[in-house]
Amino acid sequence: MEASKKHIAHFDLDSFFVSVEIINNPDLKGKPVLVGGYERGVVAACSYEARKFGIHSAMPMKKALQLCPQAIVTNSSRSDYSKYSRWVTEIIASKVPLFEKASIDEFYIDLSGMDKFFGVSQYAKDLRSLITSETGLPISCGLASARFIAKMATNEAKPNGFLEIPHGKETAFLWPLGIEKINGVGKQTEQHLKSFGIYTIEDIAKTPKEHLEKIAGKWGEALWHKAHGIGSTDITTDWEQKSMSHENTFDADYTDIDFLHKELVRLTEKTAGSLRDDEKLTGCVTVKIRYSDFETTSKQETVDYTALDDVLIAKVKDLFNKSCQKGRPVRLLGVRFSQLIPFTMQMSLFENNAQKLNLYKAVDDIKDRFGSKLVAKAVTIDPKHGASE
Repeated sequence: MEASKKHIAHFDLDSFFVSVEIINNPDLKGKPVLVGGYERGVVAACSYEARKFGIHSAMPMKKALQLCPQAIVTNSSRSDYSKYSRWVTEIIASKVPLFEKASIDEFYIDLSGMDKFFGVSQYAKDLRSLITSETGLPISCGLASARFIAKMATNEAKPNGFLEIPHGKETAFLWPLGIEKINGVGKQTEQHLKSFGIYTIEDIAKTPKEHLEKIAGKWGEALWHKAHGIGSTDITTDWEQKSMSHENTFDADYTDIDFLHKELVRLTEKTAGSLRDDEKLTGCVTVKIRYSDFETTSKQETVDYTALDDVLIAKVKDLFNKSCQKGRPVRLLGVRFSQLIPFTMQMSLFENNAQKLNLYKAVDDIKDRFGSKLVAKAVTIDPKHGASE
């Protein structure tokens, strides 16, 4: 029935980091722009003009500059990426009932049922136009009956375009496309499938499911369903409510600021480790303080999306120093990270950040294998002063 049809829109901000840089420096428009670090860095994002030279994300910056010596390297607007991302999120939240922030620059929106009142296609186009007119950011949109088809439509619509795949036309859109167009099919899988004569999505669709499972294991069944236009329509709407936290109730009340700072560092490291394990970034930090008389206060602030210990520790200490009543005995401290979004490769590719993130992940791994007491910063204390909750 018509009423049961699902309409899923996928919005993706085009070359998001580059677009923010161009807004802040219009002279960059139309030029090969690389966002990232310099000599030892890698390309976090690149303009379409730079892509014509064969440059892509995650390429060493040195190689990118060899391919295009005239490229302009910048990350001067780095502090604005989270601001613009939140701005787009607020616009979408004000216009649609169900949406999911899939990353810093990517959104899924359930527009099902809105065709009765507005016309789904026109509504998606109008929302796309509104985002661009309000923020100045180019954004592409795909509209389809399932998440993965909407995302693939967006990819075909780039740059700064709109593509709708009408109900019943899914396979007509999908089948001519190469297998590498399916999200999740990497180079290795692509070459493996091609070795069996499977080059297009139509080839997948016309291969018996049992044979695909022999070729690609469990991934084979998923590929078969995708090739027939069958996919999820689920939208995760509770992404902003999810959080990660750790807190500690002490065995005695403490007024010693150095001790309390060390405990905050330990709690922050532990919670940031959980963030990285779950491949998430946080956009909001909260510090909880409970005093000896059980009065409890919380202070929170938004931050640029991150999963880096040093950034989060600095913010946690700042919040604590702003809210703690010095000299008043403290019996509990807590650290909570919220406004979680999935981690994306681009967010880790800035100079220093990539090295820091790899370092923290290595420390996480050592802690997981040998115990958290083996590796700790000099300012981190042994948690024997209290029991973590």
